[in-house]
Amino acid sequence: MASEKGSSVSGEPLPQTSYVLDERRRAALAEVDNAKFSWFHVKVCFVAGVGFFTDAYDIFAINIASTMLGYVYDPKHKTLSTNAGLGVKVATPVGTLVGQLLFGWLADVIGRKKMYGFELIIIIFATFAQALSANGPAVSIIGVLVVWRFLMGVGIGGDYPLSAVISSEFASTRSRGRLMTAVFAFQGWGQLAASLISVIVVAAYKNSIIGDVSPNFDAVDHCWRILIGMGCVPGVIALYFRLTIPETPRFTMDIERNIQQATKDIDTILATNESQSVGHQQLDAPVASWADFGAYFGQWKHMKVLIGTAYSWFALDIAFYGLGLNSSIILQAIGFGSSVSSDSRGVYETLMNVSVGNVILSVAGLIPGYWASFFLIDSWGRKPIQLMGFIALTALFIVMGFGYDALKGSDSGKKAFVFLYCLANFFQNFGPNVTTFVIPGEVYPTRYRSTAHGISAASGKLGAIVAQVGFAQLANIGGTNAFVGHILEIFALFMLTGIFSTLLLSESKGKSLEELSEE
Repeated sequence: MASEKGSSVSGEPLPQTSYVLDERRRAALAEVDNAKFSWFHVKVCFVAGVGFFTDAYDIFAINIASTMLGYVYDPKHKTLSTNAGLGVKVATPVGTLVGQLLFGWLADVIGRKKMYGFELIIIIFATFAQALSANGPAVSIIGVLVVWRFLMGVGIGGDYPLSAVISSEFASTRSRGRLMTAVFAFQGWGQLAASLISVIVVAAYKNSIIGDVSPNFDAVDHCWRILIGMGCVPGVIALYFRLTIPETPRFTMDIERNIQQATKDIDTILATNESQSVGHQQLDAPVASWADFGAYFGQWKHMKVLIGTAYSWFALDIAFYGLGLNSSIILQAIGFGSSVSSDSRGVYETLMNVSVGNVILSVAGLIPGYWASFFLIDSWGRKPIQLMGFIALTALFIVMGFGYDALKGSDSGKKAFVFLYCLANFFQNFGPNVTTFVIPGEVYPTRYRSTAHGISAASGKLGAIVAQVGFAQLANIGGTNAFVGHILEIFALFMLTGIFSTLLLSESKGKSLEELSEE
């Protein structure tokens, strides 16, 4: 008979019951959920955010670089062929889709920490390789760029589920939405940086471009390589911090089942110094497996959430990447980014106008949208913001699509179109572009949180691929860029369907991750 509760006659501690361990788990997670905002949260925000800055820079720099590539590698037409332009733009979303599924699964199986940083190494290597690419006897530079941009996309894809899950699992309940939005908002600064670097590079090479008499515009060849290559810099800066970030307590407890290590990590992170030894007992938690995955998502209440997060992201990215990767084409189609000169000065003016146009789109629409979401996501909620965004985007694309020919027919109309375009960028980010990233990082159980986020994000990239292929094949029906207005009408239809997929979701503000996933 035990001489006292919890001890044997010999004085050895009795194994703690599952109930006691579960209570310790709840207490440990409560520390995370109720923690005050600290420098550690700031660190998580910047370490994860710099990845998205790099991702967005690398993805959207090709929007401007493809115009430069046309001058250098197809000087006769001064533009890349439809298939070549499609190849360099769609290679990254294809790779991203693969990376989201692969790294999303690996992060749940191997661990968030063990995979974090590895994807950034892939991005850095592939980005640097792009800047050094050249034509060869056996393969053109377009083929080389497609390969490297696909590989870069795999790394970028890994960043989505990893950054989302790490930021959500470290965040407190009351500020989780803002922390995740702040991480994702770095994407806007990355797009702006790509445009600003382009402006700086083109301005620096102004005299060389205007005075260039070479048939392949050698000065422009320097410009696109610098523009693409600069994408390595933020990634290199962030790499050390990614490799040294601690494992999330939820993964340690719920997947590795090591409550002792998780409790110690929480105390270290929050500097509470209240750690209590709990021995080496492991929690009795559900184990991830294909059978368990099927059983969990086989229930309609869980399956409808996955359908809602996946399709909403798919619908959003049809328009987000359809616009984002073709904004230079659209600006030129309405006469906003083109030059009337046909000589080298015209090359400079076109590149500068396209670069400045993209700066305007970022400053006037993209970045303000992210921060509107940041300030309201934890008070107004995720679902209302996503619904409002899809409704506003449906209306804007209807106006831009059906009024396209009238708007581009006059100078005032062109300015109105750019204003509407900026509004569309604003409501993408003060709307579903942010919430489709945040919601999947919250609503799934720890054992499938990264995998399900990866599936949802990959659905989005499937939308990006569809948008790019569709844009390339449809844009020139009836003449150069003659079908752009109808493409915008198609975007409106997908935004309408996004409203209905959002209705499948429930609100997640103010709830712990365990409440949301019923753990």
